Amino acid sequence: MTEHRLLRRSTLEDVAREAGVSLATADRVVHRRDGVREKTIRRVEAAIAKLGYRPNAAAAILSRNRTYLFAFILPENSNAFMAHLAEQVGRTSEWLAQQNGFIDVLRVDVFDPVKLADALWNLPRVYEGVAVVALDDARVRAAMDDLVARGVHVVTLVSDAPGSRRPNYVGIDNPAAGRTAGSLMGRFLHGRKGPVGIITGSLSLRDHAERHFGFRQVLAAEYPNLLALPPAEGRDDSDRNYEIARALLAQHPDLVGLYNAGAGNEGIAAALREAGRPGHIVWIAHELTADTRRLVLEGTIDAIINQDAGHEARSAARILLALCTGQLIYPDQERIRIEIFLRDNLA
Repeated sequence: MTEHRLLRRSTLEDVAREAGVSLATADRVVHRRDGVREKTIRRVEAAIAKLGYRPNAAAAILSRNRTYLFAFILPENSNAFMAHLAEQVGRTSEWLAQQNGFIDVLRVDVFDPVKLADALWNLPRVYEGVAVVALDDARVRAAMDDLVARGVHVVTLVSDAPGSRRPNYVGIDNPAAGRTAGSLMGRFLHGRKGPVGIITGSLSLRDHAERHFGFRQVLAAEYPNLLALPPAEGRDDSDRNYEIARALLAQHPDLVGLYNAGAGNEGIAAALREAGRPGHIVWIAHELTADTRRLVLEGTIDAIINQDAGHEARSAARILLALCTGQLIYPDQERIRIEIFLRDNLA
């Protein structure tokens, strides 16, 4: 008769028993508190490694009644995607509250480096972590570095500032997203020749700049029949994007493609309708929202490159909590993947 043994998670009591120390001593070693001899520390650490012990950080937080307050800094002029992200942050806050973690959402003009840097510099000291839609600007990087220097955990969200001391970025690989857009553009156009318009929110936003770079990289290397026009910055505003798209259509009657690396798609759609060009120009856009879904279904947008806002909100909260409590961060769990939606796979 085969004996079946139930596997269970090792406890701190198991560690103490294996190391031959008291439960209090094992707890001091696990939580890196002073007052334990080096020889004893090594014995406890050996027991931890042998048993594969992992502390239950959530239970430890609750047992110590420790709370954590995080600030999520989001754009004040929310487009549909950012509104969805804010909604997902709200849902995440319900889960985080069960871990004694709490979120305040702060609205800032993230397109303005002075306002964003000031918001970071003047952040109240009650916050132990910050998730920020970042602008890749020297002042913003300096403000984030100052927060890190005083012990605040900083995570960039959706848009990165990689020159800063922030430990983690939560978002898609934006150069790869831009290259994907370029590849889709070339494939959809089937060898047609002509100019392709590019609209971004702002090239100061790292995500938009990297998407633009990746897009041009693929067109230049693989589709020499397509001429990528200089990018125009619409600040993710539909009215501005309407004027930009209208000017592109007037100046380039042979325009064959449009790539919007940001938001404000409703304005572009209005310009295309006004010119009688929906469905005649290949249009690649970002983020699946109610509006972009409708535009894909009607054939105005050919493809959407999407990032999961819910995954990003949860990931940022998990990482901030892990940084505060010493929990492990699993990169595969936190990786935000690029999604492609066509009319054929819209649920």
